[in-house]
Amino acid sequence: MRWGLVPSWFKESDPSKLQFNTTNCRSDTIMEKRSFKMPLGKGRRCVVLADGFYEWQRCQGTSERQPYFIYFPQIKTEKSASIGAARSPEDWEKIWDDWRLLTMAGIFDCWEPPEGGDCLYSYTIITVDSCKGLNDIHHRMPAILDGEEAVSKWLDFGKVSTQDALKLIHPTENITFHPVSTVVNNSQNNTPECLVPVNLLVKKDLKASGSSQKMLQWLAPKSPKKAELDVPQWSIQSLQKRPFPTKRGGTGLLERWLKQEKEEEPVAKRPHSQ
Repeated sequence: MRWGLVPSWFKESDPSKLQFNTTNCRSDTIMEKRSFKMPLGKGRRCVVLADGFYEWQRCQGTSERQPYFIYFPQIKTEKSASIGAARSPEDWEKIWDDWRLLTMAGIFDCWEPPEGGDCLYSYTIITVDSCKGLNDIHHRMPAILDGEEAVSKWLDFGKVSTQDALKLIHPTENITFHPVSTVVNNSQNNTPECLVPVNLLVKKDLKASGSSQKMLQWLAPKSPKKAELDVPQWSIQSLQKRPFPTKRGGTGLLERWLKQEKEEEPVAKRPHSQ
């Protein structure tokens, strides 16, 4: 079955020509869009199983994003308890036998090629607003059916009407997560390392570019201890050396500082005038 619903009414011979994305389906517009409303009305409800899913949190002040692995809280068994804290890829490989899979609500459809051929079954995953626990990571999450009763009701299209089934679609707080390595950013990576928790408190040393290193060297002798009111030290030195009139505007201070730097510039660096 293909992820990315191809509506049964699609007339093209190539399903890849579908002009819109159907991998996910928003719960708040599910009854407004023909692609989802029609199969839902026919009772084509399904459950998508997964070990978990990934979301990326935007790191404040940078363009980087931190990935998280999100999954059901796991029940400790004798096997998992003997492993202790799963900190290595080998540990994670050992606990899969007792892993509780995520059960996500979905809709499927069956598309028949106009020119004949095998039917294509495809599905979409329903999404809802994030629960409070995940809201800081991402504002959306899959609609998770928590427990056998919820799963049975969602699949029982004969006894459970569409309206009653949609009452099962809501955020769940029964979820846990941990940060993982950025190796998951490459979809070709499929190893236990993609699941091992990482310590975000261990910060990586940032490598400064050539121009940044020069700027840091230039600022080094002028980077004193933090002064009161968070005023940069170079501005205090400038005001002490030259009795400028009091001016609160940041622009005036910058102009005075630039003027001083120009006057104190070594003669060898000044441009020659003809």
